[in-house]
Amino acid sequence: CIGIGSCFQVCPQGAHERLPDGSRVYHRDLCLLCGECVEACYADALVMEGREVTVEEVMVELRKDIPFYENSAGGITLSGGEPTYQHEFVLALLKQCKAEGLHTTLDTAGQTPWRIFAKLLPYVDLVLYDLKQIDDRKHKEYTGVSNRMILENLARLGASGVAIVIRMPIIPGLNDAREDIEGAARFLSGLAGISHVDLLPYHKLGEAKHARLGHEYRLSHLETPEPEQMNEIAGWMRAFGLEVYVGS
Repeated sequence: CIGIGSCFQVCPQGAHERLPDGSRVYHRDLCLLCGECVEACYADALVMEGREVTVEEVMVELRKDIPFYENSAGGITLSGGEPTYQHEFVLALLKQCKAEGLHTTLDTAGQTPWRIFAKLLPYVDLVLYDLKQIDDRKHKEYTGVSNRMILENLARLGASGVAIVIRMPIIPGLNDAREDIEGAARFLSGLAGISHVDLLPYHKLGEAKHARLGHEYRLSHLETPEPEQMNEIAGWMRAFGLEVYVGS
């Protein structure tokens, strides 16, 4: 920011305020994401993340990589954020991908009404399913919501016949207790359709994003689990007959 003040002049919501000392304050709660300030900022100090696109615009980009898909047995993965929150667009995109013979993967946290999954499933080859905490009380404490819908949807996905890969972030002190890991393994071992489990060690790559959004990052005191600990956790899960891999 070089202090020109264009953002103050164009913002229809008054989200940008100049203080008496000349400094700028951005009121996120007033912002409607219209992007006027970004267009007006000569110094490019303001950035609008993401853009609106059509299904065909996405397909144009995807088609460029078809040779890579063919040589690697790969395809497209819809993730986010949470892709099911834009389910109408995702459905249209998945239909077009399948019409053109592309393998499709849906990466989801599962906190979505089943009727939405039911619409998407005919066009999905693989589901990457996030499982953060098996204990409902702890899940509510750490995420703010119950895991009941998440677990119910996972069971229904397994029964549907779609291939599923479970992705579990291992966060020290939050979900790495043996009772939690074995509880998750016990639940997963009773489901159909589970290809394998990927254990993902906690990292701090989201810290910078929180700062840009003006959010407090409350896990900055945590460290990445050591490989020995990750392998021990994998062993707890393998004891239930699951195929488990440790990420990096």
